[in-house]
Parts: sequence; structure tokens; C-alpha cells
Amino acid sequence: MAKEKGIKEIEDLPGIGPTTAEKLKGMGYDNLDKIAVLDPHSLAELSGMSVDKAKEAVEAARNATTLEFSTASQVYEERKAIGRIATGSKELDDLLGGGVEAKAITEAYGKFASGKTQLGFQLTVNVQLPVGKGGMDGKVLFIDTESTFRPERIESIAKAAGMNPEDALSNIFVVHAQNTEQQILAVEKADKTIRENNIKLIVVDSLMALFRSEFPGRGALGERQQKLNAHIHKLQGLSDKHNLAVYVTNQVMDNPAILFGDPTTPVGGNIMAHAATTRLYLRKSKEDKRIVRLVDSPSMPEGEAVMKITPNGIKD
Repeated sequence: MAKEKGIKEIEDLPGIGPTTAEKLKGMGYDNLDKIAVLDPHSLAELSGMSVDKAKEAVEAARNATTLEFSTASQVYEERKAIGRIATGSKELDDLLGGGVEAKAITEAYGKFASGKTQLGFQLTVNVQLPVGKGGMDGKVLFIDTESTFRPERIESIAKAAGMNPEDALSNIFVVHAQNTEQQILAVEKADKTIRENNIKLIVVDSLMALFRSEFPGRGALGERQQKLNAHIHKLQGLSDKHNLAVYVTNQVMDNPAILFGDPTTPVGGNIMAHAATTRLYLRKSKEDKRIVRLVDSPSMPEGEAVMKITPNGIKD
């Protein structure tokens, strides 16, 4: 099927203007592929347009999208070229298969002071290193939802890495999100900043904090999960489009249904569980040691690593 000319975004589709496009994007239908797989009646119901207009829009979306097939060998070669960011701990890098990878969402969850934010700071510095030295030679977008960003910590880690601290700080773009709307908007508007500044890492610390406080109780769960789903998909989309890494921290709760073993469970439910490519569970050990458990990864087996949080950053 020939690709329809002039249609690149959903607002280019017949019958869908900017207002309807924003409405659909807010519900997670943010690209042509997602419109193409809808039936016209569902699109009409979601958008408020007539079924006839919806038929035109769906048909145009199907004509505008292309589906390409690759051999597993081609996919393997592409994966070899994916960038990775060193964590500062060789043991943790080995656990992750070489570091935190691009084109993926890495989630770190754990209790207070388990080292989630510290690992984020280390990645924020390390991503700026050259490709051959554990970095991706890129800059950072840091979305701070809990007022945890500390430039003085970045300064000390950068000095230890042999970097100019002022340069390291100027390569980090910080957004202080006060509510979920600002958090979502920071990601929605990030595309231009990413392109113009060679951003290779997005950090969200923490992903769920504002969602938990603004959507408490079971009554708000449906709306929360819908917004969260769209937000995470946008993060993954930016990661794929710009070949960058996404690192998010997450809060935990005690699951009373777990009678034996560790009851600590990450918040966010199934949506968070399915969205994260790699999941890390951090817990505090003796003194400055932290135990990192690889809970889920599509390419690496489960396992544990021990790292230290020092004044100079993450170490073995």
C-alpha cells in the first residue's frame, strides 16, 4: 500500500484538527499507528466526530503508515550499536550487560535512602563522558518531582570523574515539576530541547510521587493509570526516536498479601511493570553499601550486585 503523502502526525488526518488531536493524545493515541488500528466506531466515540469522518481518518492513517520487516540478524546488529551508560560500579554494569542502555526505560525502586537518586546523579555525570569511556557524549534532561536535585552533588561526582564541574552542570537541563500536569508537559515539550542539545539521558526522580499524591484511593485509580500509561509511552517514544536512555526512580509500598519474604512492592501496578524495560530493586545494607537486584530484564538473568555510595559517587 502506497504511503499517503503529507500525513505525518494525527492532526494531518482528515476530520482531525489540532483540538481533536490534543484530545486523542491526552488519551494515549499519540501517533498514526495507534489510529490505524482503531475501528471507525471506536475513533468516533473517542473523538466526538461522525463515523463517516472517522472511517476517512482511519483509512488515511493506514495508508500513511508503513510496516517494515527485519531479520533477527539485522536486529542483532542494530542492538550492538545501542549506547550504554556506565554506573560507576563494574559489578552493576556487568549485571546490566554493560550499563544502563539507550532506547529503554530503566526503573530503580526502593525505600528511602536506598540509593535511587544517587544512581541517577551518577548517570547524569557519566552520560556526558565520551562513548569509549562509559558515556554517550550527551546532555541530560532531569525532571525533579520531589526537590531532590542537588547541583553540589553533581559537582563532586564530576570532579571525581575528572570533568570540569561547571561544564557538567551546564549540560543538565532541570525541570522542577510541582504537579502531574507539569511533569507530563515537561515530557510532551521535550522533543525540541532534546534535538537542539543532544540530550542522551532523561531522568525522572521520582516518576510516581506526584501521581500518588494527586490521585489517592481506588476511585481515582483508573484516571491515574490512564495518564501514567500515556506519560510512560511518551518517554519510551522519545527514547526510541532519539536513541537516548531513560532512568526513572519509583517509590515502594508494603504488600500485606505477601506473608513470607520481602513485602516491598513498587507502586504503579501492571502499567509500570510492563512499561519498564529493566527493573532494579535497591536496598540499604551496612554503612555505605547498597544491594541492587535485577528484577526484570529482557536480555539479562536475575541477579544481584553490591555497590558503594561514596562522596565521589557510585563505586564497587
